[in-house]
Amino acid sequence: MSDLFGRAQEAVEAIRDRVRGESLRLGLQAEFVPRVGIILGSGLGAFAAQVVDAVTIPYAEIPHFPQSTVVGHSGKLVLGTIGGVAVAVMQGRVHAYEGYSLEQVTFPTRVLGLLGCRTLIVTNAAGGIRASIPQGSLVAISDHINLTGMNAAAGPNESRFACAPGAGERFFDMTTAYSPALRRLATEEAERQGIPFSEGVYLAVLGPSFETSAEIRAFRTLGADLVGMSTVHEVIVARHMGIAVLGLSLVTNLAAGVIAPGEKNAETIHHEDVIEIGRRVERQFTGLLVALVPQMADAI
Repeated sequence: MSDLFGRAQEAVEAIRDRVRGESLRLGLQAEFVPRVGIILGSGLGAFAAQVVDAVTIPYAEIPHFPQSTVVGHSGKLVLGTIGGVAVAVMQGRVHAYEGYSLEQVTFPTRVLGLLGCRTLIVTNAAGGIRASIPQGSLVAISDHINLTGMNAAAGPNESRFACAPGAGERFFDMTTAYSPALRRLATEEAERQGIPFSEGVYLAVLGPSFETSAEIRAFRTLGADLVGMSTVHEVIVARHMGIAVLGLSLVTNLAAGVIAPGEKNAETIHHEDVIEIGRRVERQFTGLLVALVPQMADAI
């Protein structure tokens, strides 16, 4: 047993023990296997309040779990149900720019898979590169460009993390890293709810500095619509395990040098604005995800 696999198993057992104890105390079903995992990005953590019969575990109380240090990432794992579907919701993530290794950054994703999640929703706050996507928009990630200079699948291959037949291979396909079927469900549900929604390519950088205007011009040339400092490594690991992924970005600001229609100058970027925009679209974001979770559980 590799150290990584062993640590992930220890975390899984600790979580199961905690849920089992809480379930017995509340008279609920003792065995809990989440079907959908959700990772909430900056400013989006309030969604976890939608979980029914919730068992909340601070990351600090889970063996080997990395601790969130960024404002807007509360660092709690919330387990329960949404629309009758068992879910595991991460209120916040960790990033490589905090000083964590990619093994640590993706450790929670490994744990979600071993807990039983076969579908993963990854969310993030992103900068808008395509000016036609306004601030406050929700965007389904259709593909990504990894410019962090790292890949979370590097290192010894551990096939025991496989959650589906054919998964866990040394070399694995990323052609449809973001499930087209899940994107269709999200697009259709957003249309039903009257939520402005589009698709776009997400480009990841290491951070923590926001990008320069020259970098944004280069990223636009590469075909990127959004830019951020997270998500891609979680997706890489999820696909290595055979987990289906839906990626959702909240455009919290226009990227450096991007000028909104009708404006004369680009605005200075602040992390506080990221959190505020998250609060503003909380109702739309929550409504979309609450409706999507049961559909996604049935689709995969």
